[in-house]
Amino acid sequence: MQLIDIDKARYRKHLNIVIVGFISSLLVMSLLFGTLLISLFSNVGEVTALVQATIDSVAVEPETNFSYNLIGVILALVVNGVFLYKVKNSDFFTEIYYVWRVKQLQNLVYRKFKKIKLAGKNGEETALIILSFYYQSQLQVYQLDDNTITLSTIEKRLQQLNETIANTGLTISAEQFEKKLIACY
Repeated sequence: MQLIDIDKARYRKHLNIVIVGFISSLLVMSLLFGTLLISLFSNVGEVTALVQATIDSVAVEPETNFSYNLIGVILALVVNGVFLYKVKNSDFFTEIYYVWRVKQLQNLVYRKFKKIKLAGKNGEETALIILSFYYQSQLQVYQLDDNTITLSTIEKRLQQLNETIANTGLTISAEQFEKKLIACY
């Protein structure tokens, strides 16, 4: 995957719209599905005299509609997930989907980070390529997400990596990165 320049203002605007839309639709659809399921299948309000007498004489907890509401939330999540999956390649989602994919790759690298970092210290070219991509992508994502607290630490690590690369005499860049390189570790 190649790192590309992202318009931060457009990314933040679209991300905020997606977040508000997702939360709003999740709320509305959860209530809608829950209400629909309760009206179709629930019999909580229908208590006969015999059942009421049994409940009164025995300490029985009354039935609730929790399971129907939970199913409503799950259905709302599924509908939202399908919708996001269908529109992920649209122009509106270009930046959001790109950042999501970069974060997925960062997570894959992070899972094997100790091995990769050790190999990078030993001058292995594959590890240096992965680390170059990892640190450069972290810089980009942190800047897009306004995570300025750890930005200086990442810049320092990238500088140290670039010094290591220079000392090995290799020509390494983040553009050489491919997902399959992670499988080496």
